[in-house]
Order: sequence, then C-alpha cells, then structure tokens
Amino acid sequence: MTFFKALVTGIFLALVGLSYAKADEPYWLLIDTSAQSLMVMEGKSVKRRFSNIAVGRNGTSPVHQRGDNTTPLGGFRIAWVNRNSRYKTFFGFDYPNLPLAEKALQQGLIDPLTYDEITTAIRRGQLPPQNTPLGGHLGIHGLGRADPDIHATMNWTQGCVALTNRQIDELAKWVEVGTRVVISEGNVAALTE
Repeated sequence: MTFFKALVTGIFLALVGLSYAKADEPYWLLIDTSAQSLMVMEGKSVKRRFSNIAVGRNGTSPVHQRGDNTTPLGGFRIAWVNRNSRYKTFFGFDYPNLPLAEKALQQGLIDPLTYDEITTAIRRGQLPPQNTPLGGHLGIHGLGRADPDIHATMNWTQGCVALTNRQIDELAKWVEVGTRVVISEGNVAALTE
C-alpha cells in the first residue's frame, strides 16, 4: 500500500469511526481485513482480538454488489441478530447504509428509485431493502457446519465476516443491535491510538 493510500485510508477510517460513535456505547467492533482480525474496542482500547477471521472470497470493496463476493469497507451498525442461523449466530449489518447508497447512486450502480427505497427505509428506522443490486444479508457470523479447515486457510464468504463457532459465541457477549462496526483494509492505528 502506498503512503498516500495509507494516509487517505487512515483519515477515512478516523472520520468513519468518529461519525458512528455514540457517547454511551460501551463497545464497538473494528475489523482489519488485512490482518484478518476482529477487535472488540472499548473506546480506543482493544478489549479482545479475534484472529484468523475470513472475509469475502474476492476480498474487499468500497461498495459491495450482489454476487461479487466482496466484503464492503466502511462503517455499519448491527441491525438484527439471528441466533439460529445456519452459521450458528448471525449479526446482520444495516447494509446498504446511506453513505454506500449515495456512493452507488453517484457511480450509477443503482437507479434513483432504488436509492429512494433505501433512504426511505433508513429514515423510517427499517432495515434497508436486501434485494437491490447492492445485495444484502451481510454481517458477522460463525461457521455453523462449514468446514473449519477451509476457514483456517482462505477467505470463503460471499461478503460477510466469518469467525469460528467458538469465537462467535464469545463475541456475542459484546454485540447487540446498534453496535458499531468499522471494516478497514488496514491502517487501523488512527482508530486505536
């Protein structure tokens, strides 16, 4: 990563982290896709680090699109929890959120009608539509019955962040609806110093 790209990424992540901050929020999650780790943060202190996570099989992208198998970068909130998922526990993101919808509209990835559907749901405090060209059903989950050997050796998801079943059980102690999640491609020092 070039110095300039690292600097821009660091500034972006610091702004995302601050914009999603709530004064009363005890914990938030920082996912460093380059280091393959998920950190439970208490303010700027690392409370717990989970290593050897998996992300989308095609890496990361600024805007995930349905079927591209990438994990979106940026800031999200946990919008829903399924404790009986086929992947053990599933912490679903508020994806697509407003910043991503705006970026997708500007890039021509969605049309104005789709943008209106997403923004209307967000304004009403509802989960954004999950069936747009931007995809949906993204979040953090365990393995369920998936192969732990594959998980240990490669990124395998369709865009989610995966942990082992033991890790997802432990993570559940710190996560609830509304928990802030920041997904970064590295250079997380700006958020932890």
